[in-house]
Amino acid sequence: MWNSIALCSVCKPSPNTVSLLLPRLLPLTHIFRRMCKGFSSKRLMQIAQNRACSTLPGRLAGSKAKRSRCAQHYPLLDGRVLSVHRHVFEENFRNSEAVIKRYSELLQVVSKGGGENAILRHTQRNKKLFVRERLKLLLDDESFLELSPLAGLSMPYGDVPAAGCLTGIGKICGIWCVFVANDATVKGGTIYPIGVKKQLRAQEIAMQNRLVSVYLVDSGGAFLPLQSELFPDKLHGGRIFYNEAIISAMKIPQVAVVCGSCVAGGAYVPTMAEEAVIVDKIGTLFLAGPPLVRAATGEYVSPEDLGGATLHSRVSGCSDHFASSEKEAYECVRNIISTLNYEPVPEELVEHDHPLYSSDELLGLAPQDYRCTLPVKLVLSRLLDGSRFQEFKADYGTTLVTGFGHVEGHLVGVVANNGELSHDAALKGSHFVQLCSHRAIPILFFQNTAPHAAEPTSISQAEAQANRLKAQASMMAAVACAAVPKITIVIGGCFGSESYAMCGRSFSPNFLFLWPNARVALVDSRHLSVVPQAGDSGCTDESELKHLKQKLEEESSAFYSSARLWDDGVILPQNTRKVIAQCLQIIEQQKYQVLPPYQYPVMRM
Repeated sequence: MWNSIALCSVCKPSPNTVSLLLPRLLPLTHIFRRMCKGFSSKRLMQIAQNRACSTLPGRLAGSKAKRSRCAQHYPLLDGRVLSVHRHVFEENFRNSEAVIKRYSELLQVVSKGGGENAILRHTQRNKKLFVRERLKLLLDDESFLELSPLAGLSMPYGDVPAAGCLTGIGKICGIWCVFVANDATVKGGTIYPIGVKKQLRAQEIAMQNRLVSVYLVDSGGAFLPLQSELFPDKLHGGRIFYNEAIISAMKIPQVAVVCGSCVAGGAYVPTMAEEAVIVDKIGTLFLAGPPLVRAATGEYVSPEDLGGATLHSRVSGCSDHFASSEKEAYECVRNIISTLNYEPVPEELVEHDHPLYSSDELLGLAPQDYRCTLPVKLVLSRLLDGSRFQEFKADYGTTLVTGFGHVEGHLVGVVANNGELSHDAALKGSHFVQLCSHRAIPILFFQNTAPHAAEPTSISQAEAQANRLKAQASMMAAVACAAVPKITIVIGGCFGSESYAMCGRSFSPNFLFLWPNARVALVDSRHLSVVPQAGDSGCTDESELKHLKQKLEEESSAFYSSARLWDDGVILPQNTRKVIAQCLQIIEQQKYQVLPPYQYPVMRM
């Protein structure tokens, strides 16, 4: 009885639902009257809501456990690598080891920030903590998901390790939060175009997944020689401040720590946050620093007097909290996060099975080339719980594998390339994506698209290609309009229009990661050929083709892509299951938020 009232009071059923419930409730009214004698209507509603709070989580956990038991009956995937595929597996494995070695070398470079001398100057002379030490004090004692660590390497204007700022998602007091932390050891904290792009991506993730944002500001302002790429356009520096206002209006909290210099445009980051902390002696905030004051007026003023912690905490009100040390500042941030009225996401509602096959074998399944691709179900058998998979349309459009599985207990839809995206495969993909959207099931895309479609040589082939394009357009529309979380993993090639249908970057997946062997380009240089045109010498065509292939080869590597933020980072194949599970937990957190009615952005008075 109480359960029915509780559900009615919390879930607000439709009139049709109420009309179905009433006949069942009416025979119990005389019992209900006796139970309710002496209670006011307000008290009865409180009892019903308390009952709902105590019963609904249990029901949700019970339903998830029931789904998990059902998942144990999904068909098992055969993940054995056949002897006929063994030579390809071994060739892929050797290639994976080579690219992972290169990946490790690049990560080592990035981890040192601006170099050993810059770190010594930052920590010894300026008495500030290195950015990674700051994160250790801020975040809970567990692993976090760093985003795009290779961003900024080998740019036209030089190396900018990690784009001059660390971004990622970690837990603070059990709450998943996006962080943006400037690294002042890189170019003195100067902001480059790639740094702006990285911060904008972090804000996009915060908005898309409704994540608390924490800014650790230690910035020297924009790099003036590149101001035309930083200032004027829609997605340049000013967009950071626009996004801060929009995020606040979306009722997503933002907290900032001024833990170093905060000059020019960077000064708006903490002043537009909902709460700001400033660190004594090292935190300064002003539009123009002491050198400019002296140049303009001839007057010398210290950074502390012009925009230090005491001034902004006691006079200007730009800061809400004064911290005597960095350690105190990050403790203050953790206390602020604890006031947000967020419920931590339950760690584990149900136990889950591990895959039956080793994730280390994914190195041999990461294709060196499209011609070295093995059946994608071998990959799925090493990622899904219990290696179980409920396939959808298994015998139709077999160059695309679709179906349902679980990753650490989370139900997901799977869309995986298993060859060229044919007409039937695209129609199948469109159907399946719509099913997932209607059932509110997150979708995992495993992308390994064909390099380039062969040119038609007859009318019948041209008609077939046109039909395939129409089917692919249908799948693109389904993917674009699917109102569910989407996570894309590029396990091989990301080529041409087929990559759009497989939820490429331009289709705004919640997260997109690459394996180190991945290739990203309009066409694959190893499959490129040109038809000589009239009046051109064969030598010219050959030299131009060679130059184009070299350019495509360089620009299509996973590291080139990640350096330019075409993705959210390169991940190791054997870590893929862990990263996907983290992403699903992050996405799920918004279900546990307590949201007030609509409000305007929080403004400082």
